[in-house]
Amino acid sequence: MTQSLISRRRCLHHGLGVTAALAAPWALGQTFPQKPVRLLVGYSAGGGVDAMARLLAQGLSGLWGQQVVVENRAGASGLIAAEAVSRSAADGHTLLLGESGLFIAHLLQPRASLDPTKAFVPVAGLFTSPLMVVGSMGFPAHHPSSLLNELKLNPGRYAYATSGVGTVQHLGFEMLKRRTGAFVVHIPYRGAAQILPDIVGGQVPLGVVSATAGIAQARAGKVKALALMSPVRLPGAEQVAPLSEVLPGFQVAPRLCLLAPSATPAAVVDSLSEAVRQVLESSDSVAAALRQGAVPAYLSANRMVTDLPREVKEWAGVIQAQNIGES
Repeated sequence: MTQSLISRRRCLHHGLGVTAALAAPWALGQTFPQKPVRLLVGYSAGGGVDAMARLLAQGLSGLWGQQVVVENRAGASGLIAAEAVSRSAADGHTLLLGESGLFIAHLLQPRASLDPTKAFVPVAGLFTSPLMVVGSMGFPAHHPSSLLNELKLNPGRYAYATSGVGTVQHLGFEMLKRRTGAFVVHIPYRGAAQILPDIVGGQVPLGVVSATAGIAQARAGKVKALALMSPVRLPGAEQVAPLSEVLPGFQVAPRLCLLAPSATPAAVVDSLSEAVRQVLESSDSVAAALRQGAVPAYLSANRMVTDLPREVKEWAGVIQAQNIGES
């Protein structure tokens, strides 16, 4: 186990403490869970999605007095883990930490055997991960308005980097292009780790990265923090304005959500959703998530039933309009 992974888990261990006062009311009439709960994650241990899964698992374990075990099944944009959960008993004891990329992957691979919109029932919205548009120090813009002006005045002159075709980062910038009519070339990377060094070095002028990483490099004077893709300014980086201030309604952020097999009883889904709400609304959970670059964004199961299809439809519109496909 790497030192960074040990430090991350230690941070979560000390950062998340669900109090006895929170757990006591739950225990009074508890009928679920009746055994340990498995929480499958479609990404490797040590990454941001895994960190949020472990934060949630620890909170639920403390609330229920029943172990929640995180299992990493990496690959295929989360579809491997999703397949495993979809074949599990629909009793709430096997769950999936889903994220926006899972639904986008299905849109790009319509012949895939699993359709997440049909295979799962949403339990709760969990977190969002703010994204930031950053530029090299030589890029002439400094804020959302000047960024858009520069792109529109110079069609085809600039390129932007993301962590791959079909990622939320990619579709988010394509949404920006669709809204503004700008022509900017996409350069897909194999992952986020290589993007910032190339922006710092000037090999690529623009990139979409996590806000946490972008802010750190901007504070060091290595890149320009140009704009947030989510509509709310972030604590500690209030000087970075959202794109929504010049593009009303613009909002892009990877969403993490909790999913259960589609036949899971409504009573179990509601019980799970309420437990998640209690965990995410605790001050310790909020603080621990923010340290990892995520924002707790609880949505009930009922709200997710209406919000998730709308989000998927919006991504589908961007994919079609911008003629995006796997390369």
